Amino acid sequence: MAQATSGDPGSPVTARAGQAFDTGRAVSDVETALAEKLPSDGPPVQEGDPATGEWTGTRGAGFRIIPIWEGDDLTGVYDTDWTDAEDAAMANLALVVGELDRRWGPHRKVSMHVPLFRKQAGAPMPALFQALADLDCYGDLTVWGPTAAEGRWVAVSVNQCDGDAPMIMAAVVSQFAITELPD
Repeated sequence: MAQATSGDPGSPVTARAGQAFDTGRAVSDVETALAEKLPSDGPPVQEGDPATGEWTGTRGAGFRIIPIWEGDDLTGVYDTDWTDAEDAAMANLALVVGELDRRWGPHRKVSMHVPLFRKQAGAPMPALFQALADLDCYGDLTVWGPTAAEGRWVAVSVNQCDGDAPMIMAAVVSQFAITELPD
């Protein structure tokens, strides 16, 4: 995940830090991203809050990735407290997935294990998956598509870049199909 510019492990990672989880707001953020114009070309560019450096999104040719929730910092959190934080993040994801399933029908899962292995090997991959890997977004994607909105695809996931970092829920909107990468 994009790290705050201060390098302090307790620093917020995204512009969503400190906001309580709200399913309606998260779904609204996904719908807003779905309605936005997507770049037609160019390399992926991470966007951040000019004052804090907190990650606000990434744009690339035909896609957009945004944070829709950031959990609490997990520095010094261990054992059952860490498991509780992970369970809460997954429960929040389930609430968003449930609402999006009601809107767009059943979702599909797209594993992020192949992008992880490709990143480790320095092997090429499609720009969207490269951007997710560059953000340390390795949580499996829950995917819908093509949606009625210009045939776009949508995905959400929960990620954590290391044991002390907060859980982050990210959303993807893509003009291209979001499907499992071959091994």
